[in-house]
Amino acid sequence: MNNDEFRQWSRRAADWGADYRNSLRERPVRPLVDPGDIFKSVETSPPETAEPMDEIFADFEQKILPGMTHWQHPRFFAYFPANAAPVSVVAEYLVSAMAAQCMLWQTSPAATELETRVVDWMRQALGLPEGFSGVMQDSASSATLAAMLTMRERALDWRGNEKGLQGQPTLRVYSSDQVHTSIDRAIWVSGIGEDNLVRIPVAGRFRAMDVAALDTAIVADREAGMLPAGIIACVGGTSTGGTDDVAGVAAVAKRHGLYLHVDAAWAGSAMICPEFRHFWTGAEQADSIVFNPHKWLGAQFDCSVQFIRQPEDLVRTLAIKPEFLKTHGRDGIINYSEWSVPLGRRFRALKLWFLLRAHGLENLRTMIRNHVAWSEGFAARLARESDFELVTEPMLSLFSFRHLAAAGIDSDEHNLRLVNAINDDGRIYLTQTRVNGQVAIRFQVGQFETTAADIDTAFEVVTEIARKLT
Repeated sequence: MNNDEFRQWSRRAADWGADYRNSLRERPVRPLVDPGDIFKSVETSPPETAEPMDEIFADFEQKILPGMTHWQHPRFFAYFPANAAPVSVVAEYLVSAMAAQCMLWQTSPAATELETRVVDWMRQALGLPEGFSGVMQDSASSATLAAMLTMRERALDWRGNEKGLQGQPTLRVYSSDQVHTSIDRAIWVSGIGEDNLVRIPVAGRFRAMDVAALDTAIVADREAGMLPAGIIACVGGTSTGGTDDVAGVAAVAKRHGLYLHVDAAWAGSAMICPEFRHFWTGAEQADSIVFNPHKWLGAQFDCSVQFIRQPEDLVRTLAIKPEFLKTHGRDGIINYSEWSVPLGRRFRALKLWFLLRAHGLENLRTMIRNHVAWSEGFAARLARESDFELVTEPMLSLFSFRHLAAAGIDSDEHNLRLVNAINDDGRIYLTQTRVNGQVAIRFQVGQFETTAADIDTAFEVVTEIARKLT
């Protein structure tokens, strides 16, 4: 592809993107395909000779697009959002065109320095105090792994990377059962092991860790000769929005000298609204915090911000400095590859910089406030219907519900049939979870371009299809 062709197809792709976004309401949110359909439509062997771009683009539209779930659809109410505000997409065009590796200051000075500035913008926007530095990771999974490795090294007096875990005391990490499965993966990859992730009982509307039980577990482990390393607190858990008493957990962490990581991957975006910050009171005492602007705030994936109280601990855990990665003759610079597990790094800060400038915090606050109000309104409407029940009350814009099955019908089977029927219908997309062992249907509002009318449509779809199943 020469430069003229690059210009032509870049314009074609940009026009296609705008047309695609404009057509989403007319598309089913989830594709109506069976497993293997797309695989069978793609040639079994790679081409030996070049093919015309017209044919490639046509195949994209005819073979790939029909098999895509539309995460930018305004009636996407499943999982959590993965928003890509249009201005963020424009910034990603520029990032892709430059194709810079931003691992060191010298490999992209502007990327490094903009990242430092934009992360501090986010610190201010979320109401966190000065003293937190930060880094942009690809996802909360990577941020949590970095935190897990740091708490491991700090607990082992920095011997783990050098000596390994054999012969060391058994490390213990504490969380509720409401945390994301990325915590399980982090404890696998860090070598600490699933058996040493201690699940603390939860209670209350927000299914918060029992702080007294947490303290008791730590004391018992120490008495048994094990080595407590850290605590993972949850703010806005994926299942139903489980949220810990962060201040209470932080007090326990301080009393026992443990590392505290706060996972606010989804809910953290809402903290740009001062009225929601009570959900993470105490977060300012954490050693690290992660939230994903690529979820609710509108920055295209991947874009995760990890705030860190003592970056020197993170660097001590992760930095490797072979000669070919040294920046000579420069003091006081940041090489963000030393703050993350991967060496290679994308220019993530640009899309967040574009987003914050193009929308401003007040417009983003309005969006989040609307989503919370619409979700609360939807929950209230369902609660007034005699054949529905709320399972968990709204936590920000997330709640869960069940449709009451007829006598003699298994409730779990009925609600799984319901969520599948809703998704096959195509007008909206929902997912399920389990609460106290029983199936519940999740509903969350978070897509960037959702309107109040989309919520009305969701109510109509849910009630209409549920009553057809009875």
